[in-house]
Amino acid sequence: MACGLAAETGQPVALSCTGATASRNYIPALTEAYYNKLPVLAITSSQHYGRIGNNHAQVIDRSKQLNDICEYSIRIAQINSEEDEWDCNLKINTALMKLRANGGGPVHIDLQTNYTNDFSHKKLPDVRCIKHVTYGDEIPKIRTNAVAIFVGAHLRWDSDLTRNVEEFCEKYNGAVICDHTSNYTGKYGVLLNLLTNQEKYILKLRNVDLVIDIGEVSGAYIGLKAKQVWRVSPDGRSKDRFHSLQYVFQMDEHVFFELYCKKKEEVGPTQYYKEIKRELNRTQQMIPEIPFSNPWIASQMAGRIPKGSRVHLGILNSLRSWNYYETDPSIRFYSNTGGFGIDGCVSALIGASLSDPKCLFFGIIGDLAFFYDMNSLGNENVGKNLRILLVNNGCGTEFRNYNHLAMGLESEVDAGKYIAAIGHYGKQSRQLVKHYVSDLGFEYLCAEDKNQFLSTIDKFVSKESDRPIVLEVFTDPKDESEALYRLNHILALPPTSGDKAKKVIKKVLGDETVRHIKRVIKRDDKRNV
Repeated sequence: MACGLAAETGQPVALSCTGATASRNYIPALTEAYYNKLPVLAITSSQHYGRIGNNHAQVIDRSKQLNDICEYSIRIAQINSEEDEWDCNLKINTALMKLRANGGGPVHIDLQTNYTNDFSHKKLPDVRCIKHVTYGDEIPKIRTNAVAIFVGAHLRWDSDLTRNVEEFCEKYNGAVICDHTSNYTGKYGVLLNLLTNQEKYILKLRNVDLVIDIGEVSGAYIGLKAKQVWRVSPDGRSKDRFHSLQYVFQMDEHVFFELYCKKKEEVGPTQYYKEIKRELNRTQQMIPEIPFSNPWIASQMAGRIPKGSRVHLGILNSLRSWNYYETDPSIRFYSNTGGFGIDGCVSALIGASLSDPKCLFFGIIGDLAFFYDMNSLGNENVGKNLRILLVNNGCGTEFRNYNHLAMGLESEVDAGKYIAAIGHYGKQSRQLVKHYVSDLGFEYLCAEDKNQFLSTIDKFVSKESDRPIVLEVFTDPKDESEALYRLNHILALPPTSGDKAKKVIKKVLGDETVRHIKRVIKRDDKRNV
C-alpha cells in the first residue's frame, strides 16, 4: 500500500509499527521501494537498546539491515538533555532528506521509546526542519541584511571561486570568517580569533542572522552565533557545527555562489566586513608584549615566511597561535584537523614537501607531536626545502594553560605527570634532538630566548640551504600560558565597582595566586553541583 501510494503521488509515505516481528513484514515492500526509488519511510519502535540480546520480551535486534531494503537507516535514542534533543533532530532531518536525495528511496528510523500511559500532551512541539537543495531546485531567498561565510579547513582555492565569493560579499553585505587553514586569501577575509577569544569582551558582530558554511573541520574555535546556517557541500551531508542548520545545498561551492550572484544585480555596501575589520585592526594595534612562547614566535615569523611557502601547523597550540597573526596571502596553511591529534604532523609535512622541491615547507610543531612522528625524518627522500620549527616546552603545554581544566586539578592529582606528559622525551634535553637530526643530515639550530631566536630566524626561513633545517626552540609552559592569557585579555568591558575591587586584590595577591583561587572555587562549585 505504501509503495502504491508513493508511486502514484510522488510524496513520502510513512509506516510505523512496534518492536517485535511486525517490522519484518516491511521487508518485501521496502525491497520493492529500494529498486524503484520510492520514498517510503519505515519507522520501527524499540525498547531500550540495552535490552537487546538479554531475553526481554518483544525485543529484537534491528541494528543491521539487508543491503537492498533502504538507502539509509538510523537509530534514535531517548532524549535526556538539550544536546540529545539537537542530535535526534539532526538525525531525523537527515533521514527525511535521504528520502529525496540522489534519486530517492526508502529510509528506516528505529525509534527507542519509553512507554508511558501519560496522554496529557495534546499538541506536538514545533521542531526544526532542515531542507535539502540540489541542482535544478528553486533556491531560497536571502532575506538578511548581512551574511557571514564561515570557512573551515579548505584545500586550495582557484581564482574563479575567490572571485565568486568576493562578488557575493559585495552583493549581500558579506564577510568571510576564517582561520589560516581555510586558505581563503580574498579581500573580504577576517581572522576573527583574536576578537572572539577575548574573555572580557563580547563581540556583538559575531551574532549573525545567516551563515554560509563551507569547508571541513576547523580548529579555530571561532564563536559565531548563527540564527540560521546554510551548509554548502557536494557531499550533501547535514553537518551542523553551529546547531542551527536550515538548508543543505548539495552542490559545488562555485555553483552556489554563482547562482546567488546571478540572482541579485545590484552591488551594496560591505558594511559588515568593514565593521569587523575595523574592530580587528583596533585590537591588533593593542596586542601587548608577550613572553617567549609559541604565540610570540608566530608574531615574529608571520611576516618573515617567504611568499608562496606552505605552512603545516601542529594541533593545537601552534594552530591557535598563528591564527592571531596575518601572513602574506600567497602562503597556504594546513593542519591535521580531521583526526585532530598529534600523530602524523611531521609525516604529512614531509609528504607535502615532496610535491614541489622548489617550494619551502614549514612545520610549526610541539615536542609531543614531533617525538610521536620523528621516525619519518629518517626517510632518505627528505629534501632541502623542509623546515621544522620544534617548540619544545617539555610537555603537552595545552594542558598547562591557565584556562584548561587540568590546571584546576593540581591540588588533587599530579596533572603535569598524568595529563600533560611532563618528564617524557628527554625532559627538554639539549642533546637528544640535536644528535638525532644532525646524524640524519639535517642542519640543527637552537634558541632559548628572544634574542637567540631573532639571531637564527633569517637563516631558518632562507631558501639558501643545501640541507633541511630543524630549529629547536625551548620555551616554558608558564610563559606559554601567560602569553595566551595576555592575548585573550586585550579588550575589557568598562570597569565596575566590583572590577575595581578585583584590581586591588590582584595587586596585593598577584595574578598567579588569584588564578589559583579561581580554579579552586570552580572545582568546589562543580562538586556541589
